[in-house]
Amino acid sequence: MTLSDIITDPIIQAGTLAAVGAFVSRVALRNNPTWHLIFQVSFFVVLTALLLYHGIVPYEPGPPAASAVQKIFTGVAKVIWWINAAWALVGFARVFLIFERRPREGRLIQDLVVGIIYLGAVLSVVANVFSLPVGTLIATSGVLAIILGLALQSTLSDVFSGIALNLGRPYGIGDLIVLGDGTEGRVVETNWRATHLLNSKNDLVILPNSDLAKARLINMSSPDRSHGVSITVRFSPTTVPAAVVDVMRSVLLSSTTILNSPEPSIQIKSLDGSALELELSFRVADIANAGAAQNEIFDLIYRHSMAAGIPLASPAGDPGSLLAKADSPSSMRSIQMRLLDAIPLFKTLTEDEKEVLANAMSRRTFHKGDVVAEQGCEMQSLMIVRMGVLVVTRKEDHRQLTLTKLAPGDYFGEASLLTGAGETGSVRALAYTVVYEIAKSTLAPLLRDRPSLVEELGLILSRRAEAEKHLFGNSAEIAGIHAVPGLVKRIRHLFEISHVERR
Repeated sequence: MTLSDIITDPIIQAGTLAAVGAFVSRVALRNNPTWHLIFQVSFFVVLTALLLYHGIVPYEPGPPAASAVQKIFTGVAKVIWWINAAWALVGFARVFLIFERRPREGRLIQDLVVGIIYLGAVLSVVANVFSLPVGTLIATSGVLAIILGLALQSTLSDVFSGIALNLGRPYGIGDLIVLGDGTEGRVVETNWRATHLLNSKNDLVILPNSDLAKARLINMSSPDRSHGVSITVRFSPTTVPAAVVDVMRSVLLSSTTILNSPEPSIQIKSLDGSALELELSFRVADIANAGAAQNEIFDLIYRHSMAAGIPLASPAGDPGSLLAKADSPSSMRSIQMRLLDAIPLFKTLTEDEKEVLANAMSRRTFHKGDVVAEQGCEMQSLMIVRMGVLVVTRKEDHRQLTLTKLAPGDYFGEASLLTGAGETGSVRALAYTVVYEIAKSTLAPLLRDRPSLVEELGLILSRRAEAEKHLFGNSAEIAGIHAVPGLVKRIRHLFEISHVERR
């Protein structure tokens, strides 16, 4: 044979094309699913054209008068064609995994379609390559299928239940579900036999699909990720219920972890001689935030109720009452002294030093919408929130960012007062608010008398700045305010305090 005969020989052409296609598809493009699919389809089109050009029709039986070599070549070419046809169809069945980034853990329906494609390809090879009667083969295999079906009844129940669950889609990968028996967890995988849940203890719970299909379940992640939370709180019935509700509105307004839409609600559940019971309902962006939101709300309930003088009720059935503690030593302290006790800045002060500050504190009130401090201004006093709610916002590049909210017991202006830096954001009242302020002229004599207090204040300031650093993102301006190595020097310079060695 001449070189031209070898090149034009259909066996050589088909064999070379199959070898090149196998190498490129299974080796070169193995880790590139997009180009692998494109090449698979292109190869299938070229192979079809080549076989039809040489008179080989893959979906028809070969000519009976062909030689043994021709029959073998034709049969091998048809098998290769049907295999590549199946691969191309499988590629289209899985195409949305490439472009939509769907999780591989939940593709049971795709696997079913792929199985049908491969089964069809095998039956086509049997009929068109080996010329066997497919109908007789199916009828014979039906008896075997009945036997296997009876033996694998439980497994088949899980398989078909899995198909029903995937078609109905009561949950998806990543959803948090709770079953009627109390089992709960986040869905991490669904396969032919079972659904895998990861519970709160980081244990893997495997549920057969047949059991899950019959179970009553609650999808905590549907229709969206937001989740409702309710908290019940009981107060002593010594205050008008409407006033208590107003205080609880301030609690919800002070929160930074709950959603503002839909609007949180407060409902009076009961009122008797022992307690006034209220239910606070709100939503969080994700159920994972529910625990942190509850902790914050409980903290705010305590702070706001104590600031408003509304005592919590004793547990149901307990004859004791917090009213009996009204004459305790802590309750006899003035409002100013209790505020100073709650602030870390003044933890190390003596009672006499606190008394001096308390006597010099002045009371200021702000109505809803009033601006307490502007962004960038230098505060001349330390502000302590007595009651109400303040919000701190910062304007950056035509954006209005909410940094934090201040509730009773919170304070602001300390960095500006002690270091001379401007306020990081504007402070505005969200409700009627009462604050107590300590002027710079009041604090200066105390710092001069106790120079060692400067170092303690500097340490507290730096720790608070580090804890609140996440509020300002990558703002270099904000980072520089509290990250100055000579923070203590700035306080000494501002208050004209000479350095004194510790003894």
